[in-house]
Amino acid sequence: MVTTRTSNVTRIAYLLSQYPAISHTFFLNEVLAMRAHGFLIETASINGLQPPAAGFPDTEMREAAHTFYVKQAPKLAILRTLIRTLFTRPDVLLRGLSAALTLRPWDIPGTGYALFYLVEAIILGEWMLRKGCSHLHVHFGGAVATVGMLTSIAWKIPYSLTIHGPEEFYDVGSSFLEQKIEAAAFVTCISDYCRSQLLKISPVSGWPKFHVCRLGVRTDVFVPVLSAPRDILHIVNVGRLHPAKGQMVLLESFLELHRRRIPARLSIVGDGAGIDSLREYIRRNDLQDLVTLHGALSHPATRQLLGTCDLFVLPSFAEGVPVALMEAMSMEIACVSTYVAGIPELIESGEQGLLVPPSSTEALTDAMATLLLDHQQRGRLAAAGRQKVLSTYNLSTNINRFISVFEQQDLMPVLTRQTALSASVQSGI
Repeated sequence: MVTTRTSNVTRIAYLLSQYPAISHTFFLNEVLAMRAHGFLIETASINGLQPPAAGFPDTEMREAAHTFYVKQAPKLAILRTLIRTLFTRPDVLLRGLSAALTLRPWDIPGTGYALFYLVEAIILGEWMLRKGCSHLHVHFGGAVATVGMLTSIAWKIPYSLTIHGPEEFYDVGSSFLEQKIEAAAFVTCISDYCRSQLLKISPVSGWPKFHVCRLGVRTDVFVPVLSAPRDILHIVNVGRLHPAKGQMVLLESFLELHRRRIPARLSIVGDGAGIDSLREYIRRNDLQDLVTLHGALSHPATRQLLGTCDLFVLPSFAEGVPVALMEAMSMEIACVSTYVAGIPELIESGEQGLLVPPSSTEALTDAMATLLLDHQQRGRLAAAGRQKVLSTYNLSTNINRFISVFEQQDLMPVLTRQTALSASVQSGI
């Protein structure tokens, strides 16, 4: 049953780098689940909409229609917002400017970026006031969280973070991660590994603000698909085409499978800057008949392709906990991935799938060959994988944990639409 919340509940603004996004379905699922539980959620996106070639499904398009796109605000409207804030709320600008200038005090280019982030924070904060939002939640700890932190400081609006990693952990100083988590009311972490990286840079007194809230998938949507045995087994990879995702190592391993005369074909789903090098490798090694680069597919199209999959492979060098792996496991597909960050929390090697050292072409080839040639082991790992998702990475269960963290904060409205803005603001952006 959907919870009915009282009118005085805090209205929460979600700030994302891009929303909706074809590669981040968990944003959409989380927002929809929060609303289904009675929360009042408004969505804002720093970057504009970038639909795939086939377009977004209706659900995403409805979300896009009600999302505030910060960078798409007209320049004249931005100027009006800054002038209006200067004259009606100079304290906001002073607090924001002080915070922005202390991020990189001796770095001129860095200070320039900080000032751009501050402009976005002023725009975002005023939008939040118009919407009656009194809490801001931000996913990821990079530039989008910098905007979120500056918004919180300038407008005195509490904010919280969901940290995924691993990019933020590589250079904590450049990402201002310590400042962000210190300023946050609370922080949710998608894995124990993620939480450990935050504990490492935080005083013990701040540890209680970190909560592990695992991501999840809709196990009623990502369900096993029965299919007849195939002579040529189908390997699928889904993810951004980026060196960190390891697709080139996957191609090298697939070529070795071909040389061992193991019958298989490979589908790679995703788009990104690495596509040209993948195409060149496929052409140079004459793999055009065995490897298909599908580009970015819609969620239903990706799910349909997974329904024809015998082995899902994600040989990443850097990850948080990949939702793509959860989706494949939920569909009872045997998976091969790497010992990276939070992945071993999702897959215990030999129990729910196989894990190999990142970048090891030899180990990846052997793991894929083992499962392609052993139908029984493939089936055992696939069944155990779905059970792991059902027990630990089920969205309907995990969203309750996430919601309980919000409820424990006893967030109370600190702003109202009646007092937030003057009439002049109402005619703004």
